[in-house]
Amino acid sequence: MLGQGLVLGLIGVALGAAGALALTRLIRGLLFGISSFDPLTFVVMAALLTAVTLAACWVPARRATRVDPMVALRYE
Repeated sequence: MLGQGLVLGLIGVALGAAGALALTRLIRGLLFGISSFDPLTFVVMAALLTAVTLAACWVPARRATRVDPMVALRYE
């Protein structure tokens, strides 16, 4: 469960980073005082989004492991 969610999150981060790099050329004229390609910002945001994805997958998976299978089967 965690692996599947993390793979989807990493694909999203990769596509988002590629899109952000492509769009920085369009907004270069609007940025004042900072460069359009700041590697620290890209790395920190990718790490933060990956951590959020991991937490979003881990919490429901942890809750699901605490449910007794017989109780879950009887419920349905």
